[in-house]
Amino acid sequence: MISTKGYAAQTNTSDLAPWNFDRREVGAHDVQFDILFCGVCHSDLHQIRDDWFPGIFPMVPGHEIVGRVVKVGDKVTRFKVGDLAGTGCLVDSCGHCDNCIEDLEQYCLEGGTGTYNAIGREDKMPTYGGYSNTIVVKEEFVLHVSEKADLAATAPLLCAGITTYSPLRHWKVGKGHKLAVLGLGGLGHMAVKFGVSFGADVTVLSTSSAKEADAKKLGAHHFVVTTDEAQVNAVCGTFDFILDTVSAAHDFNIYLSLLKTNGTMICVGAPSTPASISAFSLLGGRKSVAGSGIGGIKETQEMLDYCAANNIISDIELIDIKDIKNAYERMLKGDVRYRFVIDMATL
Repeated sequence: MISTKGYAAQTNTSDLAPWNFDRREVGAHDVQFDILFCGVCHSDLHQIRDDWFPGIFPMVPGHEIVGRVVKVGDKVTRFKVGDLAGTGCLVDSCGHCDNCIEDLEQYCLEGGTGTYNAIGREDKMPTYGGYSNTIVVKEEFVLHVSEKADLAATAPLLCAGITTYSPLRHWKVGKGHKLAVLGLGGLGHMAVKFGVSFGADVTVLSTSSAKEADAKKLGAHHFVVTTDEAQVNAVCGTFDFILDTVSAAHDFNIYLSLLKTNGTMICVGAPSTPASISAFSLLGGRKSVAGSGIGGIKETQEMLDYCAANNIISDIELIDIKDIKNAYERMLKGDVRYRFVIDMATL
């Protein structure tokens, strides 16, 4: 076994604290890499607090992971010691269902294996995430990271990046489309960058007028304060797509009214309480509410390559691991521009 240092929540009511644990030895098809940076995702907090479903404790969060390879298995062909590597939200899937065959491992019909808070398909042991100094992952679920990349700012692409890239690509959002991004946080700021890069006319919808300057700096063409009735009324029926990144409870019906006929509201945020949608919000314009998770491994690599080629990275605040509790508190208040990333050298 590989002795590993990390930060874990021992229960759903405890704060993260140092915890030593063992990872499996590197198997024939495994890649081990030492973690340099790990992004802090809102879902980390949701999961250690059991907001979505009962967790597996102790829990080591973190699924926006970049590092450098230190060991590879005998059958590994795509990585060698010294390479940069990344891992996102998945570390395994069945590999043979219809979705896996179509490179949609994130929708594995048998259930994909999360990077943390899951049970390994082969060893039946809990998976532990990136708030740690090293990790062992099957080669098929390890991603190549450019040597030219800003590694700290690349880490959030493994979740916040792919979670927004994937639906924009799936719905072919681009030139000629009016895209609204609801919420300007870790997901939202990446959605703005991708939407603009793909050629869409991008509007940020936010409850806070204080974020307008940031939205424009990120490339957004327009900004609407959703607590201002006049501004909201002015954009009713104007958007082809709304990418909803909000993870707190909110009224879907208001935003559905902003869609054109045949428009689609795509949910990528994951509130812990269900939304209530009036049928009339949909019937009046043949509108759709859709959802999208992360991307598959092939698409995630495509996204990383696109970002490297187009100089797209996350806007981050680098923190020490000991400051994670404060980071969570600030994240809940929306006080981050726009993603915390842990420098794992501080572990």
